[in-house]
Amino acid sequence: MRADGHAPGRSAQDEQEAMELLRRCARDVVDVAEGIREVCARTGAALFAPALSASTRRRPRTALAARWALLRALTDKQGLGGPAITAPNGTGHVLGAATRVRGRESLAARVAVTSLRLRIAAVLADHPEFERDPGMRRLTHALTADRDRAAVRSLRGLFRDQGAQRALSGLAPLMSELLAVRVLLDEDPMNDGTGRAPARQRAAGRELPADPVKGISATHLAGTDRGDGAAEAVDLTDQEKQIIATEGSFLGFLRNIEVLSADGRILVQNVRGPDGVVRYVVQAPGMAPGRPRNDSPQDFVGAWRTLFTPDSPYTRSILRALDDYGIPRGADLALIGHGEGGIALMNLAQDEEFCRAYRITHMVAVGSPVGGEKPADPRTWVAGITNQHDIVPVLDGRGGGSAVEDGHPNRYEVDYIGPGHEFPLCHTVRAYTEHLRTVVPEAREHIDEALSRYRGPVVRTRAYQLKNRAHPPEGYPFLTLPTTSIPTTTGPVDIPVRYYDSAAAHLCFPVRAETARRLLPDVTWMVPSRLGRRALAVLSLFEHRCSTIGPYAEIALSVLVDDLWRPRPYDVAADLLRRVDLRRTGRYVLSLAVTNEEARVVAEQIWGLPVVRSAVEADLTHRHLRVIAPELGLAVEGRLGPGVRCPEADRVLYGRRGGSTVRTLVRTHGRLRLHTGTGVRVRLDTAAAEPMAGQLRRLGIDAARPLFVLTSPQFMVHRSAGAVLPR
Repeated sequence: MRADGHAPGRSAQDEQEAMELLRRCARDVVDVAEGIREVCARTGAALFAPALSASTRRRPRTALAARWALLRALTDKQGLGGPAITAPNGTGHVLGAATRVRGRESLAARVAVTSLRLRIAAVLADHPEFERDPGMRRLTHALTADRDRAAVRSLRGLFRDQGAQRALSGLAPLMSELLAVRVLLDEDPMNDGTGRAPARQRAAGRELPADPVKGISATHLAGTDRGDGAAEAVDLTDQEKQIIATEGSFLGFLRNIEVLSADGRILVQNVRGPDGVVRYVVQAPGMAPGRPRNDSPQDFVGAWRTLFTPDSPYTRSILRALDDYGIPRGADLALIGHGEGGIALMNLAQDEEFCRAYRITHMVAVGSPVGGEKPADPRTWVAGITNQHDIVPVLDGRGGGSAVEDGHPNRYEVDYIGPGHEFPLCHTVRAYTEHLRTVVPEAREHIDEALSRYRGPVVRTRAYQLKNRAHPPEGYPFLTLPTTSIPTTTGPVDIPVRYYDSAAAHLCFPVRAETARRLLPDVTWMVPSRLGRRALAVLSLFEHRCSTIGPYAEIALSVLVDDLWRPRPYDVAADLLRRVDLRRTGRYVLSLAVTNEEARVVAEQIWGLPVVRSAVEADLTHRHLRVIAPELGLAVEGRLGPGVRCPEADRVLYGRRGGSTVRTLVRTHGRLRLHTGTGVRVRLDTAAAEPMAGQLRRLGIDAARPLFVLTSPQFMVHRSAGAVLPR
């Protein structure tokens, strides 16, 4: 592989053609799988058709032979291999269960898995960074079974795992195939998982709704309560108020979207134009990978499929926000959205009743797959800005670089090649804002000129928190907590910090107590806890896949310490019986490495921990642990030994800020197992970076195996704000 990401001896054009061939093959194969499924449905319907049942009574010899032939064609492993689901009174489900008990899977499901393997190969060839994605790792692990039948069963279990669904929702380039394969793995050929039209009619988002839904406007919502979309007016923090634009401009609106993109809020503003008329601007953010979502269905299939229908919870929540804001009927309205926010706003622009209530003058979508959509009002000016490296805009089936209605007076599209290739970084609104400044400034100028009526002072700003009442909040009830906002140098942070999907491994090493004491702060009252003659050092490895400060990996080295005021022998053992807020002992963090700048700032400014930012690759979801930190010169790898279940491990962490100690409570909820550590090794490069590498060497961890390892492949956690102690 060359530095430009292409294989030696092959041109970039040849590689693009090869990847496009893989994608076409994947589409053809999934179409074949859907055709097989339809044949299976028709065969099952014929098997239990009333006419054939009546013929069985009149001519039992020939009719029973025909039924037997149909049944064998439907369920035999040499045939369709699928259950006769369409049978009445649940007979088909019984047959399907019997088929699976015998170790068989339908031919359609096995063909669908082949399609998914082809699509994964194409995605990884074009975007090798996805190989590190947690969702991709879980998906490829399910698909690497020895036989197709085992792969189908693993994939079906993956779709039923709520934690896996969150990880899979970040695989935007595979979403259409995942939707199609999810439907094909369903035992009921007439069910697509939503109760709506069969799968082939929408083929995983490739055929989006052509007819806008009628009657979803705010006026209609006032008399109908679906209960799946809600909006609540919320106040902006003082720090956010300093960032929110006070003058109307295209980049100013995008900057507002960036401020709101982390937690499912939208913004509505009044702008007084140059002519003195007050107009309204709705700004809707898109997805924030690795952050919790409470404004869309938790099932990733529902979240993405309803995204392309105008009555999605996101769209209905925006309507409720506009209804609460009180925009007068007939007012001018500009809609500006990023990612799925752009799709939801285009849904509004396509609704005839909504366009009769308001005059939609402009619809601007950044990084959204809305190029082929037409607004209900032909006077609406539509602009689309897409980066060819961004995968989200091609979810509607269009390829990068395509143009729709070129030269149309009310349509403006720019599809450029950005400098960054890695997804999802190339999809972020920050990346688009920077590209509009530096890569395609002419596009920014053109859109600003089109929005000239909205260039003026902002006279009113209101933020709305979107909610989906049909589903409980993510992490409910454990992570449903009162929060407070604390300012940091990177922006306000909600405390406690909540982690919705994490994995961890804690490697515990007995070390010399004198060495551990020399690594602690130079104060007399902080001493390591002793287990016999030894102290206990813990090397903690974390993979945070979804949190309120974004996804990141973490490596922490800590030492157990006694009560800071009245140390007692065996306090560590006694604290295991106490609630975490009543514990006297804790773990002092000697050094910490994180991959996320926001996490680094929070660790340093709120928890008082000695932290550095460094690249870390972590895979902690299987029995084989693998963590590599090349910048730290650290690698942890090995297979876990036998394990037993343990109670959940809440803990107290200590850090230092100035001359004071900071105490942080960490509460966890999830499965924890205790393993022997004989198969796990810690390796340090000879030029490994300080301070963590030096501390590991002084403790002797670089040449030792852990006494035991505590692991949790999936758990939730929340960390409180650091309490400053007078010590």
